[in-house]
Amino acid sequence: MDDGPLQVLTLPTAPYPDQKPGTSGLRRRVLVFQSKRNYLENFVQSVYSSIDLRDRQGSTMVVGGDGRYFNQTAIEVIVQMAAANGVGRLVIGHHGIMSTPAVSCLIRKYKAIGGIILTASHSPGGPDGDFGIKFNTANGGPAQEAVTNRIFQISRTIEEFAICPELRVDLDTLGRQMFDLENKFKPFTVEIVDSVECYANMLRNIFDFAALKELLSGENHIKIRLDAMHGVLGPYVKRILCEELGSPANSAINCVPLEDFGGQNPDPNFNYAADLVETMKSGQYDLGAAFDGDGDRNMILGKHGFFVNPSDSVAVIAANVFSIPYFQHNGVRGFGRSMPTSAALDNVARVTKIELYETPTGWKFFSNLMDAGRLSLCGEEGFGTGADHIREKDGLWAVLAWLTILAARKQSVEGIMKDHWQRFGRNFFTRYDYEEVDLDVAVEMMEDLELMMLEKAFVGQRFAVGEQVYQVERADNFEYTDPVDGCIYRNQGLRITFTDGSRIIYRLSGTESLGATIRVYIDSYEKDPSKMFQDPQVMLAPLVTIALKISRLHERTGHSGPSIIT
Repeated sequence: MDDGPLQVLTLPTAPYPDQKPGTSGLRRRVLVFQSKRNYLENFVQSVYSSIDLRDRQGSTMVVGGDGRYFNQTAIEVIVQMAAANGVGRLVIGHHGIMSTPAVSCLIRKYKAIGGIILTASHSPGGPDGDFGIKFNTANGGPAQEAVTNRIFQISRTIEEFAICPELRVDLDTLGRQMFDLENKFKPFTVEIVDSVECYANMLRNIFDFAALKELLSGENHIKIRLDAMHGVLGPYVKRILCEELGSPANSAINCVPLEDFGGQNPDPNFNYAADLVETMKSGQYDLGAAFDGDGDRNMILGKHGFFVNPSDSVAVIAANVFSIPYFQHNGVRGFGRSMPTSAALDNVARVTKIELYETPTGWKFFSNLMDAGRLSLCGEEGFGTGADHIREKDGLWAVLAWLTILAARKQSVEGIMKDHWQRFGRNFFTRYDYEEVDLDVAVEMMEDLELMMLEKAFVGQRFAVGEQVYQVERADNFEYTDPVDGCIYRNQGLRITFTDGSRIIYRLSGTESLGATIRVYIDSYEKDPSKMFQDPQVMLAPLVTIALKISRLHERTGHSGPSIIT
């Protein structure tokens, strides 16, 4: 015990109107958290206050972040306020760092009432970058809308917060630290844990590590290249893939977590993982992968830079799901994808006769289905893939799933992908991101677009581009009724479906810290074997032309083109 009880204070504050959590929590520029008085404290108090005191008192919570700038400052505040709000124990990652999948793993392992994750995912870090704070509930998954709405309502009327300002925790020393508090909530315990080992132990119960070790370090081993992009996954990759599974140390690059991610966006796509893409083009590696800042997203590449679209990635894992021991033992209850994700997974579900769920964007929808025993494997087009071993998408899990399939199939990444298309057909898919659009302009454009789409004359309308003609079969604003709890979620994205199954989707992203991002998704199914290996941008060009014509996006937003194409 520290000498003498620590004082708990209740301090006055004033609310902010903009603390509504998005799909990935509250995300703002670092400067907002630094310059607005009690901005962080208000939101943290709102999170704690959203939990009934009877559940909170003496409970366990998990805390970790992706190591970005402001991470340790925020953890100190979260610890001080947890003590003052009756939480009995905090489990925190060593140095305050823990991947989002590991947080979910530890919440479930320790039977915690929830966890706080400090991340802005794939957004830039550093003093001029983004910072984010997200609350996950007792199932290990992102808080459901009822919870985030409660947090938001509290944040709008908050008048005070409780804090123990003299409490100091040592994040660099593994083990238990105990504190005596000057109130009825005592003692208060902080446990600094090796989250890499906890997470690795979970993976050992999912995959055949002996087979993976043979694949990566045996007589006929393959060569891999993994880019942690200076995000949280660096230590996990080094410990699990290199030290335990035997891949050479130089297989893993950019594995030291940095507050600014080395000056780059920790976003696993062609733009920001360009060095990995170029290295893979050399042909010296059989599989390449990149991860985002908090470790829940992944990009898969094959030899010579062969790109696996995230929508295809989850479909391939689904088609080979029983090569993974976890599913051999537990079976498969259902597949799931977010609405904007291509229908590649639908094709696998149809052939295998496994139930498919189409949800809004956001992992919390998958979590609800998993908790009800309805869903085993799922993915989103935004480089997110996962299963019901936790309640978050899981970048490293996806890579080990691919390595397991490579070991079982004894084929290259490209060979597996091409065989998959031959069997199920191919969904050509792309996403265009128009970033930092004026919010009012973006909302007005979406409203006008919806009005046009819902006119009776729109269905049946034909659009011709060159020799290609597309006829509208259906147009709607996606609405989802959760089959578990009956909750209805409206306004989840504008969909135009054509008679050949092609789709154009428009959606406003809910995770940006500055302005709005308009995302345009194009999905087109092709079953003609002679056309399956064409360039996606060439195959989708007519639909892109139609999407821009219908929305007048460039004219309305002033953007001459997308910021990012994936």
